[in-house]
Amino acid sequence: MSLAMNAATVPTPAAGWLVIAGLGPGAEGCVTPEVSAALADATDVVGYIPYVARVAPRAGLRLHASDNRVELERAAHALRLAAEGRRVVVVSSGDPGVFAMASAVFEAAEAGDAAWRQLDVRVLPGITAMLAAAARAGAPLGHDFCAINLSDNLKPWTLVERRLRLAVQADFAMAFYNPRSLARPEGFARTLAVLREACGAAGSAARPVIFARAVSTPDESLRVVALQDAQPEMADMRTVVIVGSSLTRVIARAGRPWVYTPRSAPPEGAA
Repeated sequence: MSLAMNAATVPTPAAGWLVIAGLGPGAEGCVTPEVSAALADATDVVGYIPYVARVAPRAGLRLHASDNRVELERAAHALRLAAEGRRVVVVSSGDPGVFAMASAVFEAAEAGDAAWRQLDVRVLPGITAMLAAAARAGAPLGHDFCAINLSDNLKPWTLVERRLRLAVQADFAMAFYNPRSLARPEGFARTLAVLREACGAAGSAARPVIFARAVSTPDESLRVVALQDAQPEMADMRTVVIVGSSLTRVIARAGRPWVYTPRSAPPEGAA
């Protein structure tokens, strides 16, 4: 038998890949079929402890759970596993590209081993908490909107405040992630104060604020109040807060109101 034939018959290791997947806001039915298929084919799942806990154990699957403060280390670990030929899924809640692990993986890939850039890396979208919350309320993001992470762990508070004021000036509806934690209980109070100052008394009375907690889970709750009546303790880290624009409407009805932002805006300067 020739050396060439010997080489052809030697099995080569299966190529590894890395998928960064969103598990949605909480309900199993919100996980996309594409993400479910990737998890079924994975050899390793990497992620923050409560998100990895949402993946059912099975034979041949390794679960790598870690703390929420080690995103870059987690990303580098996942890249190393994929480079070794493993089929790796990095899990996030919601959508992995919205204040989640997709950015961390690409940041680690840019700073790490040059060979990581040749890996098969895919991002699979999920239903982010912002969209799940908006759907429960009606259509508060029906026109232009922005999303702001209120945590100042990775950016200065001065930048958060500037973006809040500019968002009010531009008359965006706003969706807030990470509004209030035990470590930062004062941050959301400062946010509400900035918004009330920027909107003025009339704007604070007219703008609805949606507090959507644990949407799609058994712990789900949704509350709609005017900005002037919003209180810091209405939010925690499982809450997405949506603040309407000046055009956002509240339709009173029996039970929970509908909140929506019209699809059009009047011309500049119109009464």
